[in-house]
Amino acid sequence: METVSLSEKQKKSRRGRNVALAVVLAVLVVMFYIITLVKIAGGIAG
Repeated sequence: METVSLSEKQKKSRRGRNVALAVVLAVLVVMFYIITLVKIAGGIAG
């Protein structure tokens, strides 16, 4: 099986996309966590 070798520029670009995707996913997780806490706190207070 033949493997594709990436240039340094392609590796750097791929790493940048991976980091950006990880940041977006982390922000979404934090947002869902905060929204859940607010909903639970609102339910308890109300």
